[in-house]
Amino acid sequence: MSVVPDHFALFDEPRRPWLDAEVLKTKFLTLSSTTHPDRFHNASDTEKQAANTRFQSLNAAYNCLREPKERLQHLLTLERGAKPAEVHAILPGTADLFLEIGQLCRSVDTFLAEKDRASSSLLKAQLFQQAADWSDRIAALQKKIGGQREEADVTLRAMDAEWQTGARPLDRLEQIFHRLSYLTRWQQQLQERFVRLAL
Repeated sequence: MSVVPDHFALFDEPRRPWLDAEVLKTKFLTLSSTTHPDRFHNASDTEKQAANTRFQSLNAAYNCLREPKERLQHLLTLERGAKPAEVHAILPGTADLFLEIGQLCRSVDTFLAEKDRASSSLLKAQLFQQAADWSDRIAALQKKIGGQREEADVTLRAMDAEWQTGARPLDRLEQIFHRLSYLTRWQQQLQERFVRLAL
């Protein structure tokens, strides 16, 4: 089994469920300014390679820690010694949203197939307004998902305070991780369709 690098340690941060995004960004910019490979253009090939490796590690750590889902997965992996198990069942409290997103995606896919078949300029012009309507519906659902992500962030802040007292509610953190995993996947599915509607 390979050793998982501790991204928190790289930023001199304690392992915790919530991090201030601006503080993390400031640390990243400070650290990256001293480790960026461009600063080593006159160095030996070995030093250049080492600088490149350090910079890649720093980037990977920053990208992991700034995203709540990735940060929770990393924290759970460090604390438990293994990645969280995948969940294939719909989580409690998400069934309605799951159905709403699934139905919208199927309807948009049907519309996009119709749009792709349209050959005349007149028909394409008529479909333009429908595409805008579908885009609005997607945006409304993305806003709803964004609200749920914000709720998860508030919960993580509260759990962070609990974490600093020595409590380690790993099972609850794993539930939030799974919820964020679903929300992230749904956001990506909606965004893909939103982009295709704009083409």
